[in-house]
Amino acid sequence: MRTVILDNEAVQALSDATHAKHRVVLAHLVGIAGRRRRGDDVAAVVPTSVSAEAGWDRTDARSASINRLRIADRPLDQATANLAAAIIRRTGVSVADAHVGAAARGAVGDVVVLTSDPGDMVRVSSPTTITAVRI
Repeated sequence: MRTVILDNEAVQALSDATHAKHRVVLAHLVGIAGRRRRGDDVAAVVPTSVSAEAGWDRTDARSASINRLRIADRPLDQATANLAAAIIRRTGVSVADAHVGAAARGAVGDVVVLTSDPGDMVRVSSPTTITAVRI
């Protein structure tokens, strides 16, 4: 199993075809789709606090393009919120970044985070080992 987590900028890039990093992030999701077709177990996920921070409203007609991609939500439930709060106390990052870290810690298998800030993502995910891919 591989889990690919999108951070705020990755979601913003996917949401806007004119964003400078749109093609880079889209290429990663095309790669995920190809792996799925070959039978690999790969999940693309976005923490719900990241969706909110990035302004991704799935009910908005302007989100039609990104909604077509198979990106699952990772909710900020009680256990995840507790872990995110501990990450915030330890690191001082935003709620969305802490939620990415909590989602990474709760993921099964290899974890890849598509991010504009690999250093922060490695820090918030610790002690879980992740691959932070700079977009």
